[in-house]
Amino acid sequence: MTGLVTKAEDLQILDLAKEIEIAASIDLVFESLLEQMGPYCQTADGDPMPMIVEQWPGGRWYRDLGANAGWCWGHVQVIEPPARLEIWGPHFLQYPAVTHSQYLLREHDGLTLLKFHYGVMGLLKDEDRASVSRCDLMHRVRAMAESRSGRK
Repeated sequence: MTGLVTKAEDLQILDLAKEIEIAASIDLVFESLLEQMGPYCQTADGDPMPMIVEQWPGGRWYRDLGANAGWCWGHVQVIEPPARLEIWGPHFLQYPAVTHSQYLLREHDGLTLLKFHYGVMGLLKDEDRASVSRCDLMHRVRAMAESRSGRK
């Protein structure tokens, strides 16, 4: 039997932290986060890719393709509405890797600070590093929440 042998030095770690201020209430931002990760999720190219986030500890974050087909992107590790959401799992990676994403929200003076921390360990590809570092999701959350709040 032959196979690919991976050495410890082939493993990579990506540790990304970003934050963004949003002119909306913490409740609107958390709701927008769940919707952007769920029914309004989209690819980096802007194509619709509806997902489901089961909003309880252990709940799945997945894409339902119907007929018992789909992709499980992760599981809810922590959910404390409207201040915290953590997801762990493979996310969009289709190779050996484990990820953890954390969204922390704090409201102050009419603004909500959304902090994002993303960690990955595995056999990473350069295009995946670039995709994550753009943080498209955070910008879509801000646009949705601010649009709903009527403030910018």
